[in-house]
Amino acid sequence: MKTPLPTSPAPGRVRHLLGHCAKLRWLLLAFTLLTLSPRAQALQGNDNCHDPSSIIRDGNKYWIFTTGRDIYAMYSYDLVKWESGPRTVFNGFRPAWIAAKAPNFQGDYWAPECIFRNGKYYLYYSLTDAFGQNISAIGLATNVTLDPANPNYNWVDQGEVISSSASSAYNAIDPALITDASGGLWMTFGSFFKGIGLIKLDGTTGKRSGTSFSWLAGNVAADGVTRNTSGNEAPFIVRNGSYYYLFINKGLCCKGAGSTYYIQVGRATSVTGPYLDRSGVDLNRNGGTTLLATKGNYVGPGHVGLFQENGANYFTHHYYDSNQNGRARLSVGNMGWEASGWPFLTRDWLAAGRYTLTNQSSNLVWDAWGCTGASGQMIAQGPAAGLNCQQWNLTPDGNGEYKITSAVGAGLAADVTGNNPNNGAKLALYAYSGAANQRFKVERTNGGRYVLSSVNGGRVVEVPACATAAGVQLALYDYLGNACQQWGIAPATAARALATQLMANEQFSVYPNPVAQGRFVVKLSPAMAAAPVTLTLSDTQGRRVYSRTSTGAAAVAVEATVGAGLYLLQVSGVQGTFSQKVVVQ
Repeated sequence: MKTPLPTSPAPGRVRHLLGHCAKLRWLLLAFTLLTLSPRAQALQGNDNCHDPSSIIRDGNKYWIFTTGRDIYAMYSYDLVKWESGPRTVFNGFRPAWIAAKAPNFQGDYWAPECIFRNGKYYLYYSLTDAFGQNISAIGLATNVTLDPANPNYNWVDQGEVISSSASSAYNAIDPALITDASGGLWMTFGSFFKGIGLIKLDGTTGKRSGTSFSWLAGNVAADGVTRNTSGNEAPFIVRNGSYYYLFINKGLCCKGAGSTYYIQVGRATSVTGPYLDRSGVDLNRNGGTTLLATKGNYVGPGHVGLFQENGANYFTHHYYDSNQNGRARLSVGNMGWEASGWPFLTRDWLAAGRYTLTNQSSNLVWDAWGCTGASGQMIAQGPAAGLNCQQWNLTPDGNGEYKITSAVGAGLAADVTGNNPNNGAKLALYAYSGAANQRFKVERTNGGRYVLSSVNGGRVVEVPACATAAGVQLALYDYLGNACQQWGIAPATAARALATQLMANEQFSVYPNPVAQGRFVVKLSPAMAAAPVTLTLSDTQGRRVYSRTSTGAAAVAVEATVGAGLYLLQVSGVQGTFSQKVVVQ
């Protein structure tokens, strides 16, 4: 949010603490950063972003619009990798109505928001005449598609929705839309000055309907005197159950790593308020329950948006990355609901617990290969067998980063060996020190899969070359969005059931496993048992240590004279060749 700055004392207005020159420096920096794409620590691609709109989908692409010249657009296919759109929304065109409302407007639009209704997209945007003034306006443009490659792509400007002048108590910027329980469309907006306002919109035109107006958050006293010393901006309303939840920002934006933005919430039983925080204080009396503030390198989080799909609540906001000189970046996190009915905002997609991680290409799982949990043991992919060495403790730090420790041995952690951030760097087990190469950002794709990236450099965990063989060591690579870089993560309590299901699909099962003295039974499916099969047992070096054939037997006894360790059993028949890991104790 680029907050207009009052330049002189005026009754009923707040003196913003940011200076005019600081604002100019921020815009110049933001413009420069939008043209760059340094390696990200988490989200991949170009995630430069300020004042992001909510995510909105068109076909197989997801779009976000942000503050920028002619309205900057970015898109993703999976909600993890983001790219700059091929053109801005207005692409050099300036709606004629703006000149009368803001004659000094320079072309930098702020805080857009986009919704889909009536078969088209409604894009709301805001603008101001000059820094330090509330001569501002919110406009609307519509399009039947968001994809510039579509031949029907054409933004049609619909003109002004609401404006403010030097004598207005409110400031017409930061639009956000909400549909009430009866289907009515409303727009909340505003920033500093007297606070956050709400107006009714026509559900078809998307423009203002009537003259209704409500103050939602400010510090609006009964005598009408504004005492909004904390600043309220970037409003966003979410309806959940019988409540409406108003998210707002307080503090200062636009100062890079020096920003003090933080996100608060209040709720109401009516869209028009009053909105009360958890202590029952009205947001119009400076109330507000803080949900998210600066933590670690995530400085000044702000401008909430929400996109819901496949049972997930993708909560978006920008922050200033203190690890990248205060660069404004996009964060896509998780919004959830407490039993009390209040929301929580987090960058963690998984709660602390024990999990199995299954590759979406090979269908094999993270495996402490060798099952001893020894330091230096490689982390590879193996057939799911419900073993402890295939179970991993994920411990979040609250910023979407996780420590991942093995359930075997001394609980050593997943480590990118040699602190190497480059393509091909291997994963192994080592004692946890908290170093960046032992922390992994976990993000959720649109399909419910997860991407794990090393905090040291941002490259993601992959099965190299998308191999399907067991024993292939996991490594880091640039994110391409393919299935061998995406993981299904499920609670380990389901691991044995998953292993049973996978083995059933593979036409055989092993009992017991782990085994004693190399003796176990291989139970074959009727289809496998009906024809000759060959059973082969190999060690971790690929050397064959046992082999036998069988025909017509539903259960085949194996008595292999082998030492304790990890082995790979292969069963080959007319149905194909299937593999299962066997641990000999």
